[in-house]
Amino acid sequence: MSDIKKVVLAYSGGLDTSVIAKWLQTEYNCEVVTFTADLGQGEEVEPARAKAEALGIKEIYIDDLREEFARDFVFPMFRANTIYEGEYLLGTSIARPLISKRLIEIANETGADAIAHGATGKGNDQVRFELGAYALKPGVKVIAPWREWDLNSREKLMAYCDEHNIHVEKKKGKKSPYSMDANLLHISYEGDLIEDPWAEPEEDMWLWSVSPENAPDEATYLNITFKNGDPVAINGEDKSPATIMEELNKLAGANGIGRVDIVENRYVGMKARGCYETPAGTVLLKAHRAIESITLDREAAHLKDSLMPKYAELIYNGYWWSPERKMLQAAIDETQSVVNGEVRLKLYKGNVIVVGRKSEDSLFDEAIATFEDDAGAYNQKDAEGFIKLNALRLRTAAKKGRDLL
Repeated sequence: MSDIKKVVLAYSGGLDTSVIAKWLQTEYNCEVVTFTADLGQGEEVEPARAKAEALGIKEIYIDDLREEFARDFVFPMFRANTIYEGEYLLGTSIARPLISKRLIEIANETGADAIAHGATGKGNDQVRFELGAYALKPGVKVIAPWREWDLNSREKLMAYCDEHNIHVEKKKGKKSPYSMDANLLHISYEGDLIEDPWAEPEEDMWLWSVSPENAPDEATYLNITFKNGDPVAINGEDKSPATIMEELNKLAGANGIGRVDIVENRYVGMKARGCYETPAGTVLLKAHRAIESITLDREAAHLKDSLMPKYAELIYNGYWWSPERKMLQAAIDETQSVVNGEVRLKLYKGNVIVVGRKSEDSLFDEAIATFEDDAGAYNQKDAEGFIKLNALRLRTAAKKGRDLL
């Protein structure tokens, strides 16, 4: 890739990407454009500008993508009640297609030849970033320094900083030993102590939630309003997608909600242990399923549930921009026009408890469902023929002497 003149780097301002910026300038002798995304990670992103300027970078992009992230990525994913391997709410996975999209947009705006990222050669993120980039700009060149250089330890990275006069903050006090990623949907923890799947995480690792044991003794009640499958209001007050996520993160985290500790199957072939805090996502998943329970037709709901694992796998593996994900999204979104109404929840010591749901589009008919006199709304004798017809194949097999035990 000796013909590269300009590269757009996904830049956090931390140690790794600061080294990468200088390394690109030195090894590729090219101009570097930095892109820093505010996805609601809870940290100030503007300091990345000064760090980039200190590296001699002229074109610096710092974008607030919180609303786009929640509206166009998180909410469409939650319309499918998406969860990977039964537990993971895909907080890291769903952020990568947006970052890839913006990297390509900036490359087009600045006339860059390539993009670069700081994902390692062992993880899923390299796949997600690059699949997204190639889908949106087939001819783009991708530089992944972790697959090229030999700076494979913190000590080597720090030595590189000393050699090239790269300023790195040396914070006083205890530094978190974990590799962390955060956005509006979640914060993740990997590495150090929790690389051992038998070791219990230390309580002070968790940053967004109190432990269920220390959560308030009094429950928090709230109402979430849905329109076309998306949350639009909390306790009757209309809010933007990002604001809904922010408020639910605070409410749920204060009640010990959203912690998971899992060993997941990475796309690159290994198993990895990770811990995640997803307070808002945990609440929204429960609330969305509750409003669907009264508004969706049974067979539409069941078919949608059967499609979800494939949809989750596509997002986890980096195929957000694939035709099959778009096809599934269209099918999922078609069901959501009737998913309107309100869900009442109780948050208590790590639990999200549905205590009520109502909708003008509800299919729940109390006259039919009641255990009291239904005034002829349902003829119970009809069940006899229904059962016999469904038992016909079982009875036929039994008559032929087929052993079903």
